[in-house]
Amino acid sequence: MADKLAPEKRHIFLHNGQKVFEWDQTLDEVNIYINLPPKVNSKQFYCKIQSKHIELGIKGNPPFLNHDLTSPVKTDSSFWTLEDDIMHITLNKRDKGQTWASPILGQGQLDAYSTDLEQKRLMLQRFQEEVLGFVSLYPDHIP
Repeated sequence: MADKLAPEKRHIFLHNGQKVFEWDQTLDEVNIYINLPPKVNSKQFYCKIQSKHIELGIKGNPPFLNHDLTSPVKTDSSFWTLEDDIMHITLNKRDKGQTWASPILGQGQLDAYSTDLEQKRLMLQRFQEEVLGFVSLYPDHIP
């Protein structure tokens, strides 16, 4: 059942017809995936995650992203990694279970239908975590 609650697909944020990044979310986090440009040393990339802002790019160049986030995140448990030419940014939601229509405030918002589907998926995930988690902790209370 947990597989059914995982994001079915990543959402794509396009700007002027070009993919900027892909993203998905769970109850606890928003994940951003950015394809890195070829032939750039991984040590040249940086990502600065603040409570309500993200900045990332290649050192010595204007930032690739420099935007406010849709909602606040926990900076102490948010992080980024580079693997297989993809920057993976994990933003730990400050408000667990909140549905984000986009990681970036005012940019690439999901349509109302997609936002509704995300919200329903996250509600189901929360139900499974809270109710079924309780059941697994206290199996003697099940008739």
